[in-house]
Amino acid sequence: MTKTKASRRPPIHMIDNEAESLANLAIGNSERFPEASDLLLREIDRARIHAAGKMPVGIVTMNSTVEFVDDAHEGGHTVQLVYPGQADIAAGKLSILTPVGAGLIGLAEGQSIIWPGRNGSERVLTIRKVVQPG
Repeated sequence: MTKTKASRRPPIHMIDNEAESLANLAIGNSERFPEASDLLLREIDRARIHAAGKMPVGIVTMNSTVEFVDDAHEGGHTVQLVYPGQADIAAGKLSILTPVGAGLIGLAEGQSIIWPGRNGSERVLTIRKVVQPG
């Protein structure tokens, strides 16, 4: 029996009100950002949902700053995961409605995920460090 791509993905966690907000965002932007919206909805569907006060530590949530490695590019990256209206890649603010943004949400420090790249190839994203806002 072969494993599907989805079955190779690690468990992820999301805050209940963020998951609802992100689902609405993805549905509302499915024509403009079809790939990222679909990826995000799939991640929300498989996530373990928590109340904000019960969220495990070290998990990528909205507005957290994430240090990660992308095997498709040399070196590490540090970004803040934000909503599309706040995105500014030059300032290190990555939209959740990008394929990488949708891949980072819900992961924990030390986890890796096999994720689709823009050209259809697979890449591995590995979380090094997560810093929560405020």
